[in-house]
Amino acid sequence: MTITRTFDLLSNLKASFPPKDDMLARKVQGQWIKYSIDEYIEHSHNVAYGLLALGYNAGTKIITICSNRPEWNFVDMGSNLAHMIHIPVYTTLSKKDFLHIFDHSDAEIIIVGSQSLYKKVAPIVAEVKREIKIIMMDDSDEIFCMSRLEALGREHKEQFAPIVERNKEEISPDECCSIVYTSGTTGLPKGVMLSHRNLTSNSHGHAVRQIWNWNHKMLSFLPLCHVYERTMNYEFQELAISIYYAESLGTVATDLADSRADGFCAVPRVLEIMYGKLEATGKKLKGIKRIIYKLAWKFANNFDNYNKRKYYLAKRNFYDKLVYSKWRAALGGKEMIVVSGGSSIQAKIVRTFNAAKLHIYEGYGMTETSPVIAVNSPADGINVIGTVGKALGGTELSFAEDGEILTRGPHVMLGYYKDPEATAEIIDSEGWLHTGDIGYLVDGQYLKITDRKKEMFKLSAGKYVAPQVIETRLKESPYIENCIVFGENQKFASAIIIPSLPKLKNYAQKRKIQYETDRELIASEEILKLIHGEVEKVNKTLAAHEVVKRERIVLDDWTADNDMLSQTLKLKRRNIHKKYANLINDIFKTDKSEDK
Repeated sequence: MTITRTFDLLSNLKASFPPKDDMLARKVQGQWIKYSIDEYIEHSHNVAYGLLALGYNAGTKIITICSNRPEWNFVDMGSNLAHMIHIPVYTTLSKKDFLHIFDHSDAEIIIVGSQSLYKKVAPIVAEVKREIKIIMMDDSDEIFCMSRLEALGREHKEQFAPIVERNKEEISPDECCSIVYTSGTTGLPKGVMLSHRNLTSNSHGHAVRQIWNWNHKMLSFLPLCHVYERTMNYEFQELAISIYYAESLGTVATDLADSRADGFCAVPRVLEIMYGKLEATGKKLKGIKRIIYKLAWKFANNFDNYNKRKYYLAKRNFYDKLVYSKWRAALGGKEMIVVSGGSSIQAKIVRTFNAAKLHIYEGYGMTETSPVIAVNSPADGINVIGTVGKALGGTELSFAEDGEILTRGPHVMLGYYKDPEATAEIIDSEGWLHTGDIGYLVDGQYLKITDRKKEMFKLSAGKYVAPQVIETRLKESPYIENCIVFGENQKFASAIIIPSLPKLKNYAQKRKIQYETDRELIASEEILKLIHGEVEKVNKTLAAHEVVKRERIVLDDWTADNDMLSQTLKLKRRNIHKKYANLINDIFKTDKSEDK
């Protein structure tokens, strides 16, 4: 059947696939709690009946704040079946952002996952000047909870089932069904209005590139409130791929192994951490095992997926038997498909995972495009490393004179909620959405992203620098955990670097560098020389005006919790610049002849 509204996924599951008892699953205290297709459909309808029984009308806005779990889907589908609008929100937002979204969205209901979230959210809701009902997903005797909502729905099914059935007939694919707030890297979050068609056309666009089917299962751990993970979940539902929700970010590896999943979605930072752990494993080995691991590691880092020579494949199979298969065994033993998005990923990480049959396919999009614009395709065997693949079917691409990527099609949002001016700034009169990203087509087909237009800065000499490209290359160093490149209106570019302390300590131990504290370590002449050498390696690959001439090392962590990163782990440049304003001023204050 043709899927044009989110809840059509339920009808499609029922009509197109055999029964399965694990369409959705959640791990609680080490045990998987599973929901069949029929149970998923029943819970979703009960939620719809319950919302209507509470007296809420079409257009009511419902916020969810929870970790990934099947109940999120019950609310997602239930709210849309009741002709209401779902607004998924991160659990980790600051009070300021929560207040902004609660007030700006006009939400009348907030559904939280647990009692701890209830305690966090309830005092903030109390500051909003209108009445908002709070519902909790977990069972509770004191707080109105989902089980009571569903019980109310079952009790009034006869009254409200005809309304829901009429909604299925009458709701237009082009109606707003969700508002998704951006992660706010450049200010307060904006509410992106997405229609049924936005979401379902986009999820279908990447579903047709998927090779897994209803016999497979995927692990989900990126927040469902992010539209990337959300439409991947819709893709899995369109194909009846079972979705297992990880217990937490800290249990992903264990949950992959326990569920024996066939893949997952990730952001580069997650894959960088996994890559680092694999690299560290080899350094713990001794003797012949260490030698073999080192050879396998070097081969994987340079793996060519398109080299079909017998000798090359035999070499890969040899290393797979001795090394790579052990990596897969720790994650459940399956050959996997891993989709990466959110920001650029280092080529060596893609090559390494591909060598181990943990195939990484990089894609690209933004909240305003529902979100996928382009992605490499397992179905076509296309995985052009360094690009984000071909545009989805029905997705138009164009490029402005300055290289900015423009896109048009059914994936483009309805607009920003309550902000027609901002909408007009990003979508022009011909319907082209201006992404703010710079890129070009490789071989006329494969989209390559080079930087964020708004993140580019101009040196005092008038030359532009694209920092993201340089930052990605700097992070290829094992000694650099994270970094930011800057230099607006200055003579040259500079960087603040977060070092990888475990790697530095290992380096210091081997070279008998004496230090008492971490600060003494990063201030030592040997370590400063080491980091500068890593920067110089990258500088050799850059144009003269892009060269990073000065760097400073700091020991801070940059996280979403301390507002240095967005919820999707992108740099919040404005916040970082503010935090290190004195350091940045100091970097450019000293005038050295070699920096001119």
